[in-house]
Amino acid sequence: MPPRSNPTLRQRRLGTELRRMRERAGFGGSELGRNVGMNPAQVTQMESGRIGISVDRLHTIAAACNCDNRPLVDALAGIITDRRKGWWEEYREVLTTDFLEVAEIESFAKALSTCTTNYIPGLLQTGSYASAVFTRVYPPLPGKDIDVRTAFRVQRQQLVRSGKTPLRAFIHEAALRMQFGGPKVLADQLDALAEDSEQAGISVRVIPFAVDTFPGASENLTFAEGPVPELDTVQMDVAQGVLFFDAPADLAKHRAIFARMDSIALSEDGSRDLIWSVKKEVEDRYV
Repeated sequence: MPPRSNPTLRQRRLGTELRRMRERAGFGGSELGRNVGMNPAQVTQMESGRIGISVDRLHTIAAACNCDNRPLVDALAGIITDRRKGWWEEYREVLTTDFLEVAEIESFAKALSTCTTNYIPGLLQTGSYASAVFTRVYPPLPGKDIDVRTAFRVQRQQLVRSGKTPLRAFIHEAALRMQFGGPKVLADQLDALAEDSEQAGISVRVIPFAVDTFPGASENLTFAEGPVPELDTVQMDVAQGVLFFDAPADLAKHRAIFARMDSIALSEDGSRDLIWSVKKEVEDRYV
């Protein structure tokens, strides 16, 4: 089969983990290739996700690299054998790859943790609020593009609203007060957020203004737990799009960041009280 022109995020991650396995064994690409019956070009393409491998070949590589991490190898085998087509593929011709890869990461996560500082997390946004967030993009988007992005975001929410994937959302108080779409849209969003916070599998924790500083204060982050810790992924939203991090040092850093947020955020009940309080304030002052 010819090399893939656009490997998916999971296909690339499989290749990355195979490269790390090789490097931990101290092999160059040519040496590994000789040991497992691949030429150097095939090793390079495998590690970039441009060609696939069988589960048998995976086990051969793991044995050649003296990798005895059975849970990791089993999880990589799961990536190889799971060839289901994700719902997000329906949007491939109308949305950029960033949107699709975010949905892909979320769909295969065992659990999700988010931190936002200037808007409500996308997985908990109402349709009106999401549309308002997309309206702020510059240069302005055509109305039809806003509609497509909003529909895509709402569809992403099904995995947490169904209870399939647990979600922890750490939200700075500033995000509760940012009036995307105006006060009525915000009030409705806060009402929905408070109701979501009572659903099984959804934990909403607010970081109040009273906390003078906290890790990740300038970033909107998502930590997606994989089937094993080695396959966790960090997603960071930036003005230019989305960045993904999966190096062990990055994962350790962001586990510490979320642990710190867990220690300083209000309790779930306290967070809900603050959300209702801000909603009442918005309604009393503006609506």
